[in-house]
Amino acid sequence: MKKTTEKLTFAKLPATYDGLAKLHMPRPIRDEVAYDNTVEMIDALAGHDLNAEQEDYLMILSDQVEAYEKETLPEEPKPSGLDMLKYMMEEHDMTGDDLAKVLGVDRSVAYRILKGERSLTAAHLKALSVRFGLPADTFLD
Repeated sequence: MKKTTEKLTFAKLPATYDGLAKLHMPRPIRDEVAYDNTVEMIDALAGHDLNAEQEDYLMILSDQVEAYEKETLPEEPKPSGLDMLKYMMEEHDMTGDDLAKVLGVDRSVAYRILKGERSLTAAHLKALSVRFGLPADTFLD
């Protein structure tokens, strides 16, 4: 399969499913070129006011890309519980002292948790869950 050479734009795309299929036939993606061509078609359609046929076509292409990525791309590693805690603290402009208050512990305990020297207890997990509105297991490894 060849890589398309002309940049696709929404204005140049057909309004019908058949027309779109003639331009780029929906089929299982088996190589990088087919993947790139399919993503290019998705990019040309995405973000526009689509009719029902264009939406159906886009949905099928999106499903094909998702299946290909699931099959070929390595799975993203899940961040550790400590990494999630640090990320959420950063997003909420929290310090170690703030964490100590949330957990109801001395600040030295909070800093040891952040260094990975001490584990979170069930009570800590519950407090973090309430504070950040996330499931408690978000902060588990």
